[in-house]
Amino acid sequence: MNKFTSLFLALGVVTLGACNNDDDNVTPANTMMTVSATLDNKQAVPATVSAATGMMTGTFNKSTKVLQYNVTYQGLSPTMGHLHFGKPGKKGNIAVGFDDVSKSPITGTVTLQPSTADSLMAGQLYVNLHSTAYPGGEIRGNVTAK
Repeated sequence: MNKFTSLFLALGVVTLGACNNDDDNVTPANTMMTVSATLDNKQAVPATVSAATGMMTGTFNKSTKVLQYNVTYQGLSPTMGHLHFGKPGKKGNIAVGFDDVSKSPITGTVTLQPSTADSLMAGQLYVNLHSTAYPGGEIRGNVTAK
């Protein structure tokens, strides 16, 4: 082989090596979902006469099962707050407890168990804020993931 052919082959190998499709560290856009819920007294089970309201916003990564949430509220002093399993109008067990509900917003990041992640994507989780006046839940909102 002459020097020109050797140089041409070497450049080809270097060029092809640089084209490595190494995007393992990139999160595909379709793995991220936005989550939201509107909390009010009418969705509580049973319904309450509270004028309190609230919102939940956040993101959910389907690959890592990490949920980031932000819950805001007004018109109540919650004693507890949770994500519960359950369809609209039905009570369910606690899926995730919120750490500090004493002030709005309630924020956090949690890695969900696979069954909890499945319930989230199926629209079968709800936010419930409890108070002294309504220990079973003063306001509630079903979570949607899109």
